[in-house]
Amino acid sequence: MDDKVNLAAKLDLIDAAFSPGIVGYINDYKLQVSKVHGEFVWHKHDDTDDLFLVLRGHLTIQLRDRNIELDEGELFVVPRGVEHCPKADEEAHVLLIEPKGTTNTGDVVSVLTVSDVPEI
Repeated sequence: MDDKVNLAAKLDLIDAAFSPGIVGYINDYKLQVSKVHGEFVWHKHDDTDDLFLVLRGHLTIQLRDRNIELDEGELFVVPRGVEHCPKADEEAHVLLIEPKGTTNTGDVVSVLTVSDVPEI
């Protein structure tokens, strides 16, 4: 991955919601894109924060005490250890930044868990 990355083109390679693809790395972090449609799974990451940057659409980050509403160009960092559940009523495109080895469903194993995120 030593060339520029077109995020829209990379997102076109993703067929299903909640199927992330790695588009690059910075130090020990992976840069990944994902499509969100519907509700994910409630989970938390005990050892890392979780950054969501909305590239297209509208994303709701549900927290136990409130909802964070994000539109295109907006981001939110879920602090480590905070339970959250992303959802989108219509398809949204998101850039995620997290340490290599971080599982998308954190402390929960579900049908949405992707243990080996592909480079796209």
